[in-house]
Amino acid sequence: MYYIVYVLQSKKYPHRKYIGYTANLQKRVKIHNSGMVHSTKKWKPWIPIYAEMYLEKLDALGRERFLKSGSGWKYIKKQLRHYLKHHENLTKEATKKTIDPTLRDQ
Repeated sequence: MYYIVYVLQSKKYPHRKYIGYTANLQKRVKIHNSGMVHSTKKWKPWIPIYAEMYLEKLDALGRERFLKSGSGWKYIKKQLRHYLKHHENLTKEATKKTIDPTLRDQ
């Protein structure tokens, strides 16, 4: 059996991320998106943007704990720098298109 440490990103609120671990990522994402997880239900739907696999549950738990720390978030940001930069640019473009043009330069 494998254990997966994962990072989810909210589709509606891209600045929101969630780190967890599971033995079945597809099933776990469905649970997050169903609103059954208290800490993620406000920001659903979620998409997985990063995953690591481990053979031992304790290794996965340790990695999850690390990734939730300040150093761990720095690591994730470094690993996903190209994805996050691209997504940030897409978000800025979408925001520009939805803001009233008369208010844009104020």
